[in-house]
Amino acid sequence: MSGTTTAAAALRRRAAGAGANRWVVLVVLCVSLLLVAVDATVLHVAVPAVTEDLKPGAIELLWIVDVYPLVCASLLILFGTLGDRVGRRRILLLGYALFGVASGMAALADSAQVLIVARALLGVGGAMIMPATLSILRQVFPDRRERALAIGIWSAVAAVGAAVGPLLGGFLLEHFWWGSVFLVNIPLMLVSLPVGRLLLPESKGTADGPWDVVGALMAAAGLFALVLGVKRLGSGELDGITVLPLVVGAVLLVLFVRRQRRRTHPLVDLRMFSRPAFSTSVGCIVLAMLALVGLELIAAQYLQLVLGLSPLETGLRLLPLTIAAMASGLAGARMLRRFGPRRMVCFGFVLTAVAVLTLMAMGGEDNAPLLLFGFLLLGFGLETTLFGAYESMLSEAPPEQAGGAAAIGETSYQLGAGIGIALLGSVMNAAYAPGLSSVQGVPASDSAAAGHSLGEAYEIAGRLGGSAGEALRRTARDCFVHGLHVTLLVSAGLLLLGAAMALRLPRTMQCEPMAVEVPAPREVAEARVSA
Repeated sequence: MSGTTTAAAALRRRAAGAGANRWVVLVVLCVSLLLVAVDATVLHVAVPAVTEDLKPGAIELLWIVDVYPLVCASLLILFGTLGDRVGRRRILLLGYALFGVASGMAALADSAQVLIVARALLGVGGAMIMPATLSILRQVFPDRRERALAIGIWSAVAAVGAAVGPLLGGFLLEHFWWGSVFLVNIPLMLVSLPVGRLLLPESKGTADGPWDVVGALMAAAGLFALVLGVKRLGSGELDGITVLPLVVGAVLLVLFVRRQRRRTHPLVDLRMFSRPAFSTSVGCIVLAMLALVGLELIAAQYLQLVLGLSPLETGLRLLPLTIAAMASGLAGARMLRRFGPRRMVCFGFVLTAVAVLTLMAMGGEDNAPLLLFGFLLLGFGLETTLFGAYESMLSEAPPEQAGGAAAIGETSYQLGAGIGIALLGSVMNAAYAPGLSSVQGVPASDSAAAGHSLGEAYEIAGRLGGSAGEALRRTARDCFVHGLHVTLLVSAGLLLLGAAMALRLPRTMQCEPMAVEVPAPREVAEARVSA
């Protein structure tokens, strides 16, 4: 009796150790995600310094900023599914190494072309890291209750990374040269590589049949073209160079879907989309990101151009959004258990819509309490939505398809962000420009140019001077606030559409009972001997 009890105790100690390791693995994965999230935004504040030093042309500067998210978004499915085949840890560690090398290359770049290549390699590394973190998390947390808590921490770290990027970049630029915003990645990679190799478990999905190389390249090329077209559309450029990638990307993705349906062993099992919880979760991620990115962009313009705040003051005003998102991520697991996916995601969308409608009270004068309240609601609501959608999507996917499912979720995230900038930016421009068609005392050509953006209107007003310049400045500011209100109204409608979509999610969080491993006779014997 005592021998059996001792053996059981030894096995319990071993299981407890494994459980503790799961949380150590989560820490390593969160550090990985933090790096990628920071790098996505850290360059924004360094653009003026890069422009002054490397003197890139307009096209080169555009590629310096955009090539990272373009490459990263286009390769997520390729590396997510490859990780399911050859090993998720292997892909993650290769991503670490490439990210470190590319960071050094970017920091020491002496020309715009070298920096573009380095940023593209950073995008490849990011595409290797992002789906791997989520798929390994799915593997090491088989119990849905624990996994929900882990995803909450993971999503809170993502929110921190997005906010820390500009602040870290600003700090580094005050003390060092612009390359330091990339150089900071290298020591973190040097630590992450050996720690990840030592602590992260290797996991694979089913390896039936050959990996579909042609399908992977079709998906990558299609997504690259589609995201490129969406980004150009978001910049207000509607010409052949914008339409062509949109059409090519759509055609390639349609062919990719047809190819996957015909194959015995597809790269991505599209049957996952036949599950309402999975397809609905993906749609909710797209809608949530569509609202968030477009609103953040317009809010930053409002704070700087209408209220006249500095970039640092603007970042501090937006900080409550991030803090609320962190709080929602940490509380998400408890909310999910209590309310279930359907009510949680629906509540998140409705709360975000309320926040957006509250922000419609913004005018030409600063109202700090209103902005604080609105941004807190916005951050909490959106993160509640994203948490519930990500958790439902990942839990609905088979474990062997974890990499592919994570890649689909991250691709939806990127596409939603791109479409949000394009759609809400177009709504903003359509509501802003007509009011500037005829401003008293301002030539028609200047009025038309002022209708392109508020920043351009201010430049023209400064050049005109006098009463005409002041009239143009005042009219442009009023038109921008009007456009902001229209955009917020459209955004609220999209969020309520998301709330209706979320009604297709499961009512309750269905958790399988935790498996209790029954020790084999040999294990019991070994435990008795060791005791």
